[in-house]
Amino acid sequence: MTLKSKKALITGSTSGIGLGIARQLAKAGCDIMISGHRHTEEEDKLVHEMAETYGVNVFLQCGDMTSPDFCEELVKVSAEKLGGLDILVNNAGMQFVAPVTEFPKEKWDMVIALNLSAVFHCTKRALPYMRQGNFGRILNIASAHGLVASPGKSAYVAAKHGVVGMTKVVALETAQENITANAICPGWVLTPLVEQQIKDNAEKNGQDFETAKKELLAEKQPSIEFVAPEQLGDYAVFLCSDSAAQITGAALPMDGGWTAR
Repeated sequence: MTLKSKKALITGSTSGIGLGIARQLAKAGCDIMISGHRHTEEEDKLVHEMAETYGVNVFLQCGDMTSPDFCEELVKVSAEKLGGLDILVNNAGMQFVAPVTEFPKEKWDMVIALNLSAVFHCTKRALPYMRQGNFGRILNIASAHGLVASPGKSAYVAAKHGVVGMTKVVALETAQENITANAICPGWVLTPLVEQQIKDNAEKNGQDFETAKKELLAEKQPSIEFVAPEQLGDYAVFLCSDSAAQITGAALPMDGGWTAR
């Protein structure tokens, strides 16, 4: 499946899910803008490696996505460097866990700003470019927690439910245009953050890594297997294709059966 010459911005894409999606979009022929929080030498190496590997244009823009001004600037710069904007993948996010009564208000504000408000600010700025090019694909990386809840994750669950709701609104507002908006709802994905969580659990409980991994998965994910970032990337490529032109406003789980319970 080819997306040759399409222009894509993927937020939060220097590692984990975002990087997996960015790689598969680049492999399909997209010129891409990747983004992260801090600009380091490793990110520069990543840009060079991806451009060489996939033979596409790859750019990097870093900054604080809890800032509405940066979100808007990121979209503007992406469109200028890429020569337009066809695909927006809103992936940047963070997690914080605590009971509601102990949840720090500054953490609540930060989680909502990054996981929900940034989706709004980027989408608002991106839609005019998509309308100008008569093509648009907006993919919001929500979560199984956009469909169901877990204790201790009030801000994250609220934000991800909000992302699913906003996805539906954008889909309705663009339903008669060549623009779609969908939310992908992953379960557990083996990202660097999740891997560290497993290591911490293993150390805390005196377990080996494999035992701690299976315990983490067994609680929520019936397949007892992680979703791979590359699988999410392949799903994103399909949703950006002409074959998926009538899929819009959907919340699409890839969660090993998590939300089937």
